[in-house]
Amino acid sequence: MVSAVAMSRADSIPQGDELVARARAMIPALRERAQACVAERDVPAQSIAEMQEAGFFRILQPRRWGGYEMHPNVFYDVQKALAEGCMSTGWMYGVVGCHPYEIALFHEEAQAEVWGEDTSTLVSSSYQPVGKVTPVEGGFRLSGRWGFSTGSVHCKWVVLGALVPPREPGGAPDMRAFLLPRADYTIDTDSWHVFGLQGTGSHDVIVDDVFVPEHRTHRSVDGFLCTNPGQATNPGPLYTLPWAQVFMRSVSTAAFGGARAAISAARDIAETRVSTNTGKASKNDPFLMAAIARAHAEVTEMEQTLRCTFEDLMGYANRGEAIPMEKRTLYAYNSASVVRRMADLVDDMVKLLGGRAIYTSSPILQPWLDLHAGRAHVANDPANRTGDVVGALSGQAPGFTFL
Repeated sequence: MVSAVAMSRADSIPQGDELVARARAMIPALRERAQACVAERDVPAQSIAEMQEAGFFRILQPRRWGGYEMHPNVFYDVQKALAEGCMSTGWMYGVVGCHPYEIALFHEEAQAEVWGEDTSTLVSSSYQPVGKVTPVEGGFRLSGRWGFSTGSVHCKWVVLGALVPPREPGGAPDMRAFLLPRADYTIDTDSWHVFGLQGTGSHDVIVDDVFVPEHRTHRSVDGFLCTNPGQATNPGPLYTLPWAQVFMRSVSTAAFGGARAAISAARDIAETRVSTNTGKASKNDPFLMAAIARAHAEVTEMEQTLRCTFEDLMGYANRGEAIPMEKRTLYAYNSASVVRRMADLVDDMVKLLGGRAIYTSSPILQPWLDLHAGRAHVANDPANRTGDVVGALSGQAPGFTFL
């Protein structure tokens, strides 16, 4: 059944270009709020409200639930723009903004619980498989403490990763995501003290022996095989993509905005900096110019790879064809490489900007710190992907199936 809210919004869905323009229009305000975002260790409520009003969180949400059900490239273009103003805000948007996609993969009953009364409801997550799971009649009992729940204070639900014990001795555990309402968990807002991406509000979530019904779980294997229960009621091509392909890019794409901000900052510093020791102007330094040019060229190259990746993936989805494993492993590797490559590119610029770059007031400092913090996410470690990339070339099954 299509909700009344979805029907009322059907004729007012903006074009993708308009959404990206709205995001770019927010860049000056996000830059002005960036210092407060970092100091408060969370995205300001005003920024969340403006992103809600702009419709950004609806881009990957099903139309039948008031969303736009758009091409993923629109989502990532919006994320890049927001992150150019404030990488913490862009990171938070990527993580929280991609969760409507996963909620669409849950059983219909779970979708109704999240969106039935308010289609603007936001969901946070932590997929660390650290919870204690006990199977019981009709579902599971769940307990534990999860870190890195980005944007959690702005959300009414959370998705938490945990391993369901094997049913038989010697069997493999069943990795699942568990969906919980706000009443079932607490948030430790004093747990997020980091050197970069401080403003993402990635606080700890604590669960003390709560019941999670079966329909509020999402099996990792279903995401890998693209056989999710939600596809029965959300049959559009968008929701046939591998869930991991969507999520992985949500935690690497903020780096584009951070890198663009760093490139802009390097150009601004170079324009006016003259070394007090050598008397040489940075704008005439061929090594600095080479570092800036290389950063611009390689970030552009990675942007084009991202765009082509989802054009290709959506092509398979629209044709109803399975995506070759060789491509899935390669695209996962590409995504995992982005943040580290960009951090290295910014390192090369910072090293050539002298003492001007080390002040806390330097505009290049925060994106530099944010990029290095972003490297710590497990999805941004290309070493986790190399074996499967090579193995897929020989037709071997992947060892790490979150791809």
